[in-house]
Order: sequence, then C-alpha cells, then structure tokens
Amino acid sequence: MKKFLCLLFVSLLFNCNSSAQKESENKTYKVTKTDEEWKEQLTDMEYYVLRQAGTERSFTSPLNKNYKVGTYHCKGCDTPLFKSEHKFDSGTGWPSFDQEITGNVEFSTDYKIGYARTEEHCAVCGGHLGHLFNDGPRATTGKRHCINGAALKFVPKED
Repeated sequence: MKKFLCLLFVSLLFNCNSSAQKESENKTYKVTKTDEEWKEQLTDMEYYVLRQAGTERSFTSPLNKNYKVGTYHCKGCDTPLFKSEHKFDSGTGWPSFDQEITGNVEFSTDYKIGYARTEEHCAVCGGHLGHLFNDGPRATTGKRHCINGAALKFVPKED
C-alpha cells in the first residue's frame, strides 16, 4: 500500500508539473521566429535568458543600477514592459520593479527548481523575463518583478 501511495504521489507531481509548463510553451505569440532567427538577433546570453528560460548571474547587468527615466522594453520584440518609475533596488542583483505595464507581461507557473514559482514572459513574443515574488515594497504593490537585465532594453524618455 505504501508503494502504491508513493507511486500515486510521484505520478501526480509529474503530471501537474508538465501540464503547467506546457501551457505556456504551446501558446502562439504575435511575434514568432525560428530558433535560427532568434540566434541571429540575440546575443548568446540574451538567447539563453529569453528563449531557454535561463538566468543571468546576479549583479552582472548594467540595468540593475540604471536610474534614468524611461521604459524597459523586451529585448526580443521591443514591447514596453516596465516603467522606470516602478523600478526599485531590491538588493538581489537583478533589475526589480513593483509593477508591469498591464497586458504586456504574462505569467505562468514554473516548477524547475522543485517548487512553484510565478514565471514572467513577454506577452508578445513569449520571451522569458524572470519571476514574480511577493516581497516587494509594501507601500506600493508588495510585488517584486525580478527580471533578467539580458531580457531588457532601456529606452530613455525623450525631453
């Protein structure tokens, strides 16, 4: 009986894991390209982050300490994702925002490290951006969008 319950538990765990991940993988996005086209457009790190859901090392992105006024766009398709007024220093080593530009960021559940996390994607090209956590500034949304700088392009505000 113990073996049966253990087998049942493991089976449920893998079924939940794969269906949640496949949901976002099978979606068709407005901007779609072949892997070769993405590789031509993006650097190795950008491709790793945006197309393979990788993570850059913390404290390596120049955008982490960027405090200029402007908008952060998707490096893959140039969709505006975050405004500089919502950026804050989380101390984590990745650019962090307390809110996204509504409708331009999508969310899914990722179990890649053994537990559920909210993963963020560009709503237009499906590029992996980072993860959403509930430990952001309490004075605003309480959310922390922890975003890979390699997934972003900063567009300064024009005067």
